[in-house]
Amino acid sequence: VQLQASGGGLVRAGGSLRLSCAASGTIFRIDAMGWYRQAPGKQRELVAAVTSSGNTNYLDSVKGRFAISRDNAKNTAYLQMNSLKPDDTAVYYCNANIKTARFGALTPYWGQGTQVTVSS
Repeated sequence: VQLQASGGGLVRAGGSLRLSCAASGTIFRIDAMGWYRQAPGKQRELVAAVTSSGNTNYLDSVKGRFAISRDNAKNTAYLQMNSLKPDDTAVYYCNANIKTARFGALTPYWGQGTQVTVSS
């Protein structure tokens, strides 16, 4: 199983970016998918997550600005980021809990990380 993240880049404060995370390989079922971020010198933190049924949760500081969604048919999750702030600058990692077989265990997988830089 591989998670391919894309969509990062450099944007000015107030701008928008959309991140994508596509899962591929032998997949029986994907449970929750989420986006984490890690800024230099800081711990990795959960930014947003979405369950297979579409329930979402967000880091307080991004509520109202970010929106997570998923396309189950494409095994892909998205993170729409609006009104970006310099404090949002970080490497963003996608995560998915995946079963590769009907009776297998849910296993967390990580994407390679994509850099988001917000200039003031």
